[in-house]
Amino acid sequence: MYKVLLVDDEVVVREGIKERIDWNELGLICIGDCENGMEAMEAVDQLMPDIVITDINMPFVNGLELTRYISEQHPLTKVIILTGYDDFSYAQQAIKLKVNDFILKPITAAELLKVLEKVTAEMNEDKRKREDFDRLKIQLNESLPLLKERFLERLATSSIHDREREERLTYFQISFNTPYYLAIAIDIDYFPKDHQNADKDLLRFAMFNVVQEILEQEVGSIAFRTRDEKVIVILSGEAEEPLFDIAQQLSEKMRQLIHSYLKFTVTVGIGHSCNSLNHFPQSYQSALAASEYRLLLGTNTVISITDMEGHRAATNGVYQGQVDWEQRLISCIRTGTENELRETLHAIFQQYKNSFPTIQQCYIHIQKLIIFLIRDLNQLGLKELDIFGDINPITHIYQFQTLENMQSWLYDRCKHAINTIVEQRNDFNSSQVRAAELYLKEHYSDEGLTLSKICKHVHMSTSYFSSEFKAKTGRTFIEYLTIERIEKAKELLKFTTQKTYEIASQVGYQDPHYFSMLFKKITGESPTEYRQRYSAEKA
Repeated sequence: MYKVLLVDDEVVVREGIKERIDWNELGLICIGDCENGMEAMEAVDQLMPDIVITDINMPFVNGLELTRYISEQHPLTKVIILTGYDDFSYAQQAIKLKVNDFILKPITAAELLKVLEKVTAEMNEDKRKREDFDRLKIQLNESLPLLKERFLERLATSSIHDREREERLTYFQISFNTPYYLAIAIDIDYFPKDHQNADKDLLRFAMFNVVQEILEQEVGSIAFRTRDEKVIVILSGEAEEPLFDIAQQLSEKMRQLIHSYLKFTVTVGIGHSCNSLNHFPQSYQSALAASEYRLLLGTNTVISITDMEGHRAATNGVYQGQVDWEQRLISCIRTGTENELRETLHAIFQQYKNSFPTIQQCYIHIQKLIIFLIRDLNQLGLKELDIFGDINPITHIYQFQTLENMQSWLYDRCKHAINTIVEQRNDFNSSQVRAAELYLKEHYSDEGLTLSKICKHVHMSTSYFSSEFKAKTGRTFIEYLTIERIEKAKELLKFTTQKTYEIASQVGYQDPHYFSMLFKKITGESPTEYRQRYSAEKA
């Protein structure tokens, strides 16, 4: 409820107002009354009323002087002036003092009630606005760290007008040691495999805290998180060389403490220094570029872009002999030698490292290698989907943080290609052997049936067919053909009365003596003995 203080030198007026107004219905409470302005000033300071209803003409201190005092000392208190003088000068002064209403005596209860309802409504609206403002202020304070980070990220990625930048730096209470600036980029390598997503968010926050604690003693430095989960440090200093030395020391300390306390590794990239915040985006980009050299150097390292550029200048970043390695790689896949495949891939990726290309050049080399593989595997009857699944291998390589990871993935895919080719060859060879068996069963009576003839039928070389045929059937071609012919001769001896020489001719032997010798060698009986025994058993 709002508190009301009455001020009038006439007791009857004060008592009349108190008795004729239903304060509770208006959400008000009358906390007291005073007979002059001086007494009212003390009451206002002590009771802190929300509304003061005061007469103008009073001894010691009049209503306007009281209103001025309230306006200066208690600006949120509403003032309603009662007066018996219809004087324009009073009204002018009251307006200047921001009096809420001005009522001429004598007043009625209805008139005062209407004014109080109006003032109460204004106070409710003011209260709502103050609460909204306070709520927004709380939200702003809660959002301040995020707003600060977004400003710093904008500072690192785009050009900001000098005036706006200085205003924001002052607003966020950020100060640097001019004139040199340098960016450090910290990127997580891998999380432990058993961590859930919630744990990862907590670990990212913990990593940021570690960085902030390290920077507490470093005046003119600040850290922020980017939207892609990297932590960026802005260092500033008076001289370029000491600033770079400090960056090296801080980066190594960050890397070690994060690994020691949080049990995961990070790669830290150190960018070029610059002599103006207008040029800081270049330092930021060079720090990111330095961290990307993790692809060549591995994880859990501190990498300076200056060192990387110096190394590239020394090696020229030239990679030679890729075509020969590609041919060797496809040869490994064709022949199915996994050990040679492993050695070849290791040599290829080692040459990438030794040539020290830019990261983009490195990706281009590997993409060319993949395209070469896809083309040659297509010639072997393999589709891209068979080897790489439903991913795009050309873009998939960007998810790998090191060449070792990429090499392992490519080895796995090439080994899968080897297995697929072997399976397809086995399937093809099996089908060809089955075709050869069928041909043998259909043409066993052909005396001119030879190994060359059947190999021509199944489109295989004699040596390769002989090897595959024995592997699949357990017999050589001659053994298989001989058994097939003797089995057919047995059937003819059992169920026909044909002569031995006739049977020999029907199963592919023109020489009956050779047939009889072969028959006895395999069955242990001559054709005549075999027929007699079968007839006796049947009888």
